[in-house]
Amino acid sequence: MPKPALLAPALSVLLVVGGLAVLPAACAVGYPTLPVSDGGRFLSNLSAPTLAPGASGTLSFTVSNPLAGALSDVVLTLQVYGFNAFPGNATGPLPSAGASLFSGVGSNGSAQVLSIGTIGPGGSYSAPGNTSVAVSAGSSAPSGTYAIRTSLAFTIGGVGYRLESRGFFSASQWASATTLPNNASTLNLSRLGVSGVIPETALLVETNSIAPWLYGVLAASLILAAAGGYVAWRRTSRSSSGARTPPPPQKARTALGRSRRSDGD
Repeated sequence: MPKPALLAPALSVLLVVGGLAVLPAACAVGYPTLPVSDGGRFLSNLSAPTLAPGASGTLSFTVSNPLAGALSDVVLTLQVYGFNAFPGNATGPLPSAGASLFSGVGSNGSAQVLSIGTIGPGGSYSAPGNTSVAVSAGSSAPSGTYAIRTSLAFTIGGVGYRLESRGFFSASQWASATTLPNNASTLNLSRLGVSGVIPETALLVETNSIAPWLYGVLAASLILAAAGGYVAWRRTSRSSSGARTPPPPQKARTALGRSRRSDGD
């Protein structure tokens, strides 16, 4: 039987070894990775409109399959997650008045989930087309940029893959996966726990309240310019009716001429 003095060190060694055995399994949690260069090929032509408060539009995109095998159970998710006020360029929390942008079928206001199905090798799925992704800005939505992050999930041969955009990762996670010790750029998908990184977009809500003021200033400028031109023309123009400008007034001669000698004359 081991002595009590030796029992504690032995247990410590066992715990350390056990922890090392579990560590690789914990680091391996995530999705299988794909070539980094393929990330932008799965989701492309991603474009959101510029809307005025109370207006609506359509967000467009294309989902493609650059792989040799078919993609099954393809699901694309778009979600509003950030807000950048305009003017002022101040980043802040998502305003409650503008949190609901998606208004199409399968949306809950802040997110749109599209079940695309199967895409064969070299095939693609585009929207608007078979399915339009409708977006709208509330009548009281503040002006600014509403960031929309994206995720794409599918299976190949029974294996699940998931790609996500930058908006799903914190600043520290992104820096850890994209910066080497010598400050060189890289992209470590294993550290992010995803199969790839895909693009995201943003919807701009912009008011036109300043437009009437601009039109008013422009109209006033044109009126003043026309009035100034007319006055200048009047000053330099001559009459065409034959009339002449009267001579300047002259001092009248005295009725007595030069013969006045005294007050009674």
